[in-house]
Amino acid sequence: MQGNLIEIDIRSILQLIQLGQRTGQLLVEACFHNSDKLTHHHASNSEKQFWFVFFLNGQIIYSQQGDTNLSRIDDYLRHYRVETRLDEQQLASLGSQNAPEYGYLWALLERNIIEPKVGHSIIHSLVYETLFDLLSLHQGSFIFRQGATLTPQLTSLEVAPLVHKVTQQIQAWKQLYPHIQSSEQLPILADMVQLQSSLPEATINKLKHWADGKTTLRQLARHLNRDILTVANAIYPYVQQGWLQLVYSTTNNSATHRQSSEVDDKYKVRVVCIDDTKTICETVESILKQQGYEAIALTNPLEAISLIFQLQPDLILCDIAMPELDGYEICAMLRHSSAFQNIPIIMLTGKDKFIDRVRATMVGATDYLTKPFGDTELLMLVEKYINVQPYPGTPTKCNTY
Repeated sequence: MQGNLIEIDIRSILQLIQLGQRTGQLLVEACFHNSDKLTHHHASNSEKQFWFVFFLNGQIIYSQQGDTNLSRIDDYLRHYRVETRLDEQQLASLGSQNAPEYGYLWALLERNIIEPKVGHSIIHSLVYETLFDLLSLHQGSFIFRQGATLTPQLTSLEVAPLVHKVTQQIQAWKQLYPHIQSSEQLPILADMVQLQSSLPEATINKLKHWADGKTTLRQLARHLNRDILTVANAIYPYVQQGWLQLVYSTTNNSATHRQSSEVDDKYKVRVVCIDDTKTICETVESILKQQGYEAIALTNPLEAISLIFQLQPDLILCDIAMPELDGYEICAMLRHSSAFQNIPIIMLTGKDKFIDRVRATMVGATDYLTKPFGDTELLMLVEKYINVQPYPGTPTKCNTY
């Protein structure tokens, strides 16, 4: 069994494996651009991320990310105050195993460094963490290979209850955007004066301990042995107040990811502007916010790709001429995802040439706007598309001055 996640989602795949009581392993692959600093920290322009889920008779035995990094288990061992680790030779021997992370866990069990109940708890947490990532995916490919599974088995987990719980938590997680965008964000203290005047000293000390700018939300969840949603909900009020900030370890422009209008009970149309020129972003934000829109500016085109999937905008404004990744490439990537096949994408361009309009059409742009533009031109174009269900078509030139 193999295919594309646009054709069948992860939830359905897991249900088929459960219903068929199949034994084997599921491999899921997704390609990220290094815009995806949310979960990946590499210098290449793009990279592939892998996840493995191991099954026995339709139940999950274990799951892990595709690399051989053992830091996930070490993060949980910190919670259980386990100081003893394997030596270098023992760790090196894990590299030849099919699932080194699982081998690491069993080596700890065999040496009585951890108890079976601790191993069971770690497995459950790692499976939950992996499913949280997988069920959030909108694109990628998968293959399920039937055959022998991991041995020995410490536990097995039923698919349906896990999927139900994780799906509910993902929906709740989305409600935290854009204040909290990624499990890989780093919390840091932002306003000590307000913290000290508003919170008990014990709470402040805890925040100082964890919000060190080095520990991601996901690591924090592991250290506390809590799911990521529980941790996010706990810090959300402090982020809203501006007492805590969430930053990305690989960008100096994290503030642009947190820009949003105040949260109202009434739904606001969300418009994302991708432009590497700060003045353009500020202009767009100013115009749209005055009219009650939620405007979010992203000045790094590489980072915009992953953020756009999380922000789920109603309309996208995208500059064409940008370094590393231009607007045509961004538009084409988004149109390959079912999540963005019907979202209006308006190209911002300083040119007004026939070839530019043709290229915009070919990559699926909905329309385009020539710079410089004024309030009226921008608002007319936005209002043209927010009240209808648009589809990619030939851009129609709007009047600009």
